[in-house]
Amino acid sequence: MTTVIDQAVQAHLIASTPEARAIPACLRYERDDPFAVRVSFPPTASLDGSAVEWTFGRELLAAGLRGPAGSGDVQMWPCGTERTVLEFHAPEGMAMVQFDTADLRRFLDRSYAVVPEGSEGGELDLDDGLASLLRDAA
Repeated sequence: MTTVIDQAVQAHLIASTPEARAIPACLRYERDDPFAVRVSFPPTASLDGSAVEWTFGRELLAAGLRGPAGSGDVQMWPCGTERTVLEFHAPEGMAMVQFDTADLRRFLDRSYAVVPEGSEGGELDLDDGLASLLRDAA
């Protein structure tokens, strides 16, 4: 059974100018990919006019709401009690985006209602995945 959670949120792009620029974003969680969350930004949010989507672990999101987390392309940390910063690294550069912590917590709670924390492995269809890999290898 496919279950998808999409949650529209408002983010603030942190730039070198004194004011952060508000941008729309969408958080996504899919039962079929239970370890991952996605955040997407519209073309107007990027320098090259392309839509941008980042995928990272749901566990990282949970940890980043409590304290600094991540050591790779996506890092996050609380910024006071009401905001959380996500920092994205790519070969083209880096972006820092601030979200309302309440929005991220609400999204995470909704994802736990679909797939409880710790039960992600039970959602994976390993037989189907293995069959697909074997077909591709043939």
